[in-house]
Amino acid sequence: MFAGISRVAGAIALCLGAMQCPAQAPLDAPNVVVITPDLVTSGQPRASELAALKAKGFDAVINLAPPTAPDAVPEEGAILERQAMAYASIPVGGDSPAAADFERFLATMRALEGRRVLVHCQYNMGASAFVFLYRAIVLKDDPREAYASVSRIWTPYPSWKAMMERELRKNGIPFEIL
Repeated sequence: MFAGISRVAGAIALCLGAMQCPAQAPLDAPNVVVITPDLVTSGQPRASELAALKAKGFDAVINLAPPTAPDAVPEEGAILERQAMAYASIPVGGDSPAAADFERFLATMRALEGRRVLVHCQYNMGASAFVFLYRAIVLKDDPREAYASVSRIWTPYPSWKAMMERELRKNGIPFEIL
């Protein structure tokens, strides 16, 4: 009982600091951050929450967690397919984010333009990092503002920090990740 209350309270607290936020958190999952009404990041939703995503207005899900993650929902793709939702699984290793993974993520986000998308991983660490880069590189959001969504969740590990800074430099964006 208390775990459920804690998850919702955490989601609402994170949501309150986001750029825009509906009256209630858009889903029950760990570390929910509403970036815009059409872009949300989170940790792994439970199967029951995945089954309710279409009814909550989501059109697509990008899952960055490896299928071996402790809270992974093995039937996630099938649950979303039954709702006629777009689904992409891009397993990113916790300590080894690859440039190819990020490029695949960018291509997927571009293909989903105009849809309401949930990007998640196990805890919203990699998801927040990839969405930060997407916002800074593709959407041209101010990197300081975009990075606030990452810093609410975690301080990136050295390998993640290096990957993020490399992608920013490659795209001519001067920003130092602390």
